[in-house]
Amino acid sequence: MKPAPFRYHRARDLAGATRLLAELGEDAKVIAGGQSLVAMMNFRLARPQHLIDIAGLRELDHLGTDADGALRVGALTTHHTVETAPPGTLGAEFEVIRAAMGWIGHLPIRTRGTAGGSVAHADATAEWCLLAVALDAAFLVHGPRGRRRIAAGDFFLGPYTTALDPDELLTEIVFPRPAPYAALTEFAARRGDFAIVSAAVDLDVQGASVRGGRVALGGVAPVPVRVPEAEEVLAGGGSFTACAAAAAAAVEPPDDANGSASYRKQLIATLVRRACEEAVSR
Repeated sequence: MKPAPFRYHRARDLAGATRLLAELGEDAKVIAGGQSLVAMMNFRLARPQHLIDIAGLRELDHLGTDADGALRVGALTTHHTVETAPPGTLGAEFEVIRAAMGWIGHLPIRTRGTAGGSVAHADATAEWCLLAVALDAAFLVHGPRGRRRIAAGDFFLGPYTTALDPDELLTEIVFPRPAPYAALTEFAARRGDFAIVSAAVDLDVQGASVRGGRVALGGVAPVPVRVPEAEEVLAGGGSFTACAAAAAAAVEPPDDANGSASYRKQLIATLVRRACEEAVSR
């Protein structure tokens, strides 16, 4: 199939992009890498009347740490750029983010797809969305009323739905602190497919002991979710197996064509344990 008719607009700067969004309203969609939107348009699942191309906004294409040690990822940074970043740009403190890129689709998709596009698309199985929730990231957005910062936990409202206003543009993802003992893993029917279940952890390791951590899951709810019950097990000195069992017991995943709720619970138990083991082995 081919997309429904639309008008193409090329933004020349950030101000121009947000001005177009304000003028065109909900009839417009932003396009950068186009790895999700174009497919939806071809299947007529999305029928925007206007496309605003922001691929030329170089100020949104950057990757590096700031003076406070936070990792800042521009919205137009591609998955492949992160995956192949030199050690001086993305060190061991954020190795979990580099490693997670290998789970995203295939190389052509990673070469074109962008971090900001994945987050704004808000698929509950997306690696960037899960990383953001697990690592307590924040999103910087820009609109006619200025800039604002939205915590990842407040950003995802439902399937393909975010806290972005129609005239706002996501400009940057900020991971506020190093995460040397973090890991993400997932299971899909085939390598490169959407994850059936994914798990990410960010452990607090002191010496030889795990004192706590964050546990998050994708593919088990309309949005990526943290699992406080599993985090309590870690904080209490429980084993990784006990943490994983608590995570599986705490959620009610869906039944669909990709797997039953029972099957997903088994995946949760395996993946959370595996992520914890991988995190402490870094």
